[in-house]
Order: sequence, then structure tokens, then C-alpha cells
Amino acid sequence: MGSFILLFLLAVAGGAVSQSNDSTEPMCYDWGESSEGAVSVLHGEAGYVSCPLFSHPSVYNYTSAQSAGHNLFWYRLLDGHDLEQPITYSLRFTKDRERLWLQPAAANDSGQYICMLRNKSSCSKIAMRLKVLRPEEVVRSTSCEPPVAMPATQEWIGLQEGKTLNCPDLQYAVKMSEFEPSVSWYYVNPDKSECSQYPFWNKDREQRGTSLQFYTMLIPYQGLYFCTVRYQRRGRMLHFTRSIKVSGIYPETVSKVPTILYPTEHKTFSVRTNSDERLTCRGLLPLILYNSSRKIWWTVDGNTVVELNNHRFSQKNSIVKEDFGDLTMESVLVIKDFQSEDLKREFNCSVWNEQGFLTRRAQLKEDVSLPTVELGCGLAVTLVLMLLLFVVYHVFWLELLLLYRSWFGTDERHTDDKEFDVYISYARNSEEEQFVLSTLRSVLENVLGYSVCIFDRDSLPGGTITDETLSFVARSRRLLVIVSPNYACQGSQALLELKAGIDSMALGGHLKVILVQYKPVQRQSLVKELRRARVALALVRWQGDKSKELTSHFWKRLRVELPLRRISRDEERCNKEAALMRLSSQNSTNSQTGLISNTSKNPQKVFDCAA
Repeated sequence: MGSFILLFLLAVAGGAVSQSNDSTEPMCYDWGESSEGAVSVLHGEAGYVSCPLFSHPSVYNYTSAQSAGHNLFWYRLLDGHDLEQPITYSLRFTKDRERLWLQPAAANDSGQYICMLRNKSSCSKIAMRLKVLRPEEVVRSTSCEPPVAMPATQEWIGLQEGKTLNCPDLQYAVKMSEFEPSVSWYYVNPDKSECSQYPFWNKDREQRGTSLQFYTMLIPYQGLYFCTVRYQRRGRMLHFTRSIKVSGIYPETVSKVPTILYPTEHKTFSVRTNSDERLTCRGLLPLILYNSSRKIWWTVDGNTVVELNNHRFSQKNSIVKEDFGDLTMESVLVIKDFQSEDLKREFNCSVWNEQGFLTRRAQLKEDVSLPTVELGCGLAVTLVLMLLLFVVYHVFWLELLLLYRSWFGTDERHTDDKEFDVYISYARNSEEEQFVLSTLRSVLENVLGYSVCIFDRDSLPGGTITDETLSFVARSRRLLVIVSPNYACQGSQALLELKAGIDSMALGGHLKVILVQYKPVQRQSLVKELRRARVALALVRWQGDKSKELTSHFWKRLRVELPLRRISRDEERCNKEAALMRLSSQNSTNSQTGLISNTSKNPQKVFDCAA
């Protein structure tokens, strides 16, 4: 507004200077094209363009301009033409004060229209654009509503209250018409997308003359209302259609005083220094019909953000909710690089409308910052260590378990009177007997230092098989069952050993049964005792060549299930050497000769281990 007045004064001054130099024609100040946007008129309807120079009455007033000797002239530059032409007033083009009427408008009337206000000493002109739309070019929410080129006007009616609606621009038609104009009213139901022409389906709305009378405003009555004005001028019937958006508001009996919803009276904002802070204020601003202006803003030490003129402070306003005309508005004060001295400032949030004014001070307190970087780094290191420990345990759990047993485990030889560490039960056939004698027994006795009992080797001739089997099992700490397709199918000896071990384990708990799967076995082919044992007992799988190395998973897993054996380094060295000598002797063609030759090579070592 201030810039508009300044430019007007410059235009008047320019006109005065020009008048002193040239007494015939003053220089005309050109305002360019109006920023209010194009004016739309429907083809075949009466419409008008209003000179934008008179949109600010404090600068240009038509009556005052007429008194000062100013005359208003109209020109137009049609689309597709290069030169502007003066408008000749006729039956179709008429001037009514600051308005130029087109009665009716045609499609070829689209273009730029220029209004010029001048007298002998000054001249000003401004342009606006006119668009003449065809009915099919108008955007409509429903197909039944009439086409309207001009935007809808807003009307507010208090709920449970009444009001009279007049069709916009009807007063101009009354002035130009030879007879009293007629008005037709339509209503579009936004919920049902239906269009109704008066009379409507209830008595709360009634057309009285050219006006539409609301006796009692209800929520369902909200929506778009259309009015078509028909009048006669110089023997021609003319018409135009306008739309009105009717909205309900809370009645005058409801308080219209603005309130601050947030912050509350006891709210305290926590702020941190050297960081950007945001103070939020939210207020309820009811609508006042005779003055719809309402505001929400922040002040810092009594000054608005604009008056403060400090780049560290900025304000952003937004509408959060609209409820029957009442607005819930939010104002956010952004403080960049908050400093400790800002705690001493006074921050106030204010709301205003015509019914009242309210302000509330924001209480601030400095938030003690936690060492987030240090805590984050510590948490990250802890998580990484936990992940590493989980990976290490998942990969090396057997090694860790064996290490733990070696440090804190108890040698069972000191806690019981058992004679054997391991009793091996297997199917009596050449393949499995070779595995038991050459591999299992050799490593268990010679390398790991366990005392192993094998019935076919350690039983005395002439004894009862059943009694001796039960005796051997009872005198052993572990029963090692070699599970294979032939187990428990080659006679009753293996089945007797398995039953004796399971019974001893169930009754006394002093014997532990270990299952070693030598070859894969179908569950259906196992006897009942083995099927039950596989569910409850540890199962160690032999994987052929992968399990031959003493560092393989098989031997580590088996050592976990076997009793802890604490041996000295010399005993361990002797056991390994004896195992190597025995394995080499078995691979020679003459086992006895090979054994003698191998031991003769290192007589001192054999003597040392024997000692």
C-alpha cells in the first residue's frame, strides 16, 4: 500500500513537470498489468471489468476524481492484435462509474483492457486481462450445477440464526434494467452431489422477492448456492449467474474471545545453548462477522520479529484447524544459535481479534545436556563387543567349553570308584570292529589317556556273558554306543549293553550314555530303546575323513561328553608317541615285526614312557 501511494505521488509529480514543459498533453504513468489476476466472464452472459486504479480508495476515489476534473477512458488490446484501440460505448459496451460492462460478452472479447484516468495535469493507466469462457471450459464440482465464471463469494451464517442472502451484483442489474429483475436460486448438496432449485425441501429457507431468506441455519444447509439474474435492457433479455459459498459458524451466544491453548500457564520450555530452538504457540481465534481479521504472533522483549530485525529470530504461522469459522492457529518462533543471555529475554505469545486480546509469557529453562557422543560411542563399543563375543562363542563354543572344563572341571576319578572311563558298545562285524579298535580305542587310550573297556578284549573266558556285561557297564563312567544300521541286529549282546546303560543312567545317574553315529540310520529301523535314546541323549556324528584329525569337530564334541581327564605333559607326550607307534605298526605288513622295529628305533623314549 505504501509503495502504491509513493508511485502515485511520483506519477502526479511527473505529470506536473510534464505540464510545465508541454501544456498540451501530460505524461501518462503506466502501472503495467494488474496483479489481481484475470477477470473471467461467461460467453453469452453480462459481465464487467472494474478499473484497478480504484481498488485503493485512499489513493483513487471515483467521486473525488470526477470533482478534480479527471476523466476515465477505456482501451483494449484484443488477443492476436498488436495495437490497443479505444472502446466505443454502444449497446453492448457501457460504462458505469469505474466499471466497463459487456452485455453480453462474446468469445472474441478476450484480451487486455486498459483504463486511463487523466486530466490536464496528470495521467495514470493500468491494464487487466479479461477471459471470456465458454460453458464447457468452466470447472464444476458436479454436472448439475450451472457454469459460473466468477469465483464464489463467502457468506457466514450463525448456527440456529437467520440471515438474508442477496445475489451478488444484483444492484447493478436493478440500475440498468427497464423492469424489476428476476432471480432464480439453486442449491448444491455437497454430500449427495445433488442440485435443487427453489422451492427447497424444507421451510427453513424461503425466497422472498429476489432474496433468499434463512430463518434457521443448520449444518446440512452449508454448501454452494447459485443465483441467476435475468433483466431487460433496451429490449434485450440479459442474464448472469453468481455463486455463494454458505458456511455455518458458531452463534453470537458462544464466546468470541481468543484464547491461548499452548503453552499453558505452567508450561516450561527446555532449551539448549548453541543450538536452534523452536517455541510453539497455539491459539483459538473465533470468527467475528463484522471484522474477520485475527492475528497470532510472538514478541521478544516487547518487539515483534519484524521490529526486532535480527536474523537469529524468525516466525512461521499456520492454520492447524478450522471449525465453523473458528481457527486454531499456530505460531512457531525459531531462535537460531540459542545463547545463555537469551534466557534473560522476555518471550510472549499474543492472540487478537475484535473481541479481545490475550498474551502469555513463555517460561524457559536450560536443559542440562547429556554427553550424547560419549554415551553413543560407549553403547556402540558395547554392542560391537557383544556381537564379537556372540560370533566367537558361536564359532568356538566347543573350544571355550573344553577350556572351561580344563580350568574348573573335576576329574571324576577322585569322586567315584569306577574302574573304567568308557565302555564301548558296537555291532559285532568287521567294519565297525575295525573302527572301534583301530580308531576309537587307540585315540581314547593312547592320546586322551582314558581307560577303555571292550567286552571282547577285556572279558575272561568261561564267564557268563550277561553277568560280565552288566558288571562292565556298572564299573564304567560312560557308555559309548556306536549307532549304525547293524546295531542291535547282530545278536543280543549290543542290545543288552544298551539296556544296561539306560537302566543304570535312569536309576542311579552315575552312568552317562553317549551315542556315536557311525553311519546314517533311518529312525524307523531303530529299536525302541535307541529311538528313545536319540531324543534325550547327546549324539556325536562321525563324518569319515573329516573326523580323522584330532582337531576335528567330532573329537572336540566327544571330549565334551567324556569325563575330564587331567594328565601331565609327559603323559600326554607319551600317549601321543605310543599312538603313532601303534598306528604305524598296524599299517605294516607284519604288525609284530613293525612294532618291534619301531620301538627299537627309539628305545630311550619307550623306556622313559614306561618309567
